[in-house]
Amino acid sequence: MIGKLTGILAERNPPQVLVDCNGVGYEVDVPMSTFYNLPPNGERVSLLTHFVVREDAQILYGFGSAQERAAFRMLIKISGVGPRMALGVLSGLSVAELAQAITLQDAGRLVKIPGIGKKTAERLLLELKGKLGADIALPAHAATDAQADILQALVALGYSDKEAAASLKALPKDVPVGEGIKLALRALAK
Repeated sequence: MIGKLTGILAERNPPQVLVDCNGVGYEVDVPMSTFYNLPPNGERVSLLTHFVVREDAQILYGFGSAQERAAFRMLIKISGVGPRMALGVLSGLSVAELAQAITLQDAGRLVKIPGIGKKTAERLLLELKGKLGADIALPAHAATDAQADILQALVALGYSDKEAAASLKALPKDVPVGEGIKLALRALAK
């Protein structure tokens, strides 16, 4: 029903914003990724929206990009995942990070999000496999299965995607997984 709002950003109360559209104020719940990219109060803002009507409420969710809104819509189609949990997932991971976690079937990254347990993370990975992330290829430096496993191991050990990807660039292309992890950890320790 309401697909897009364009107006003046009147208030911010995370995770909700108030958008003044010609004298009508719309309360919009947004993921933190969108919240952090909003202009200052009093500036013009444009948000793509998803309107949810329930028996007890009418709630408007806003997104800074079409990819975020599409990911939100995929998430809420999953049994047991409501709009609040979907907003939490998109607040904890960018769409690209979520797609990468799904491609790598990495439940560890999802359980770090508040409100997501192991069973929910596994359900998300199962339901979204082939839907989200299938069109997003792994980085060129993670082209082989061994390199993807090394990247996943480094992320599981607590390194950021950026650090893990940077350490992969220095590794030989045909390195076995065990040796690659050792070499990457040595490089990261420097």
